[in-house]
Amino acid sequence: MKLSDLNKNDKAFIINIGIDEALKSRLFSFGIARGTEISIEACSLGKQTLEIMAEETLVGLRMSEAEKIEVEMINEGKK
Repeated sequence: MKLSDLNKNDKAFIINIGIDEALKSRLFSFGIARGTEISIEACSLGKQTLEIMAEETLVGLRMSEAEKIEVEMINEGKK
């Protein structure tokens, strides 16, 4: 599953980041790496960008970047 497939309030673990090294380094500096738990905080109209929370840092990503990040959804039981 890709990060771009998630919706607001979804949570997931990052499995793989398939982007160029410069962007991968920038994301790593924000705490976004393989194994990191992230949550989707907001999506822009038309879902052009996402705001994700990772390691207590809010980060904005373009949808083209989110499409290259593989995630595994966290299933949380709802009451």
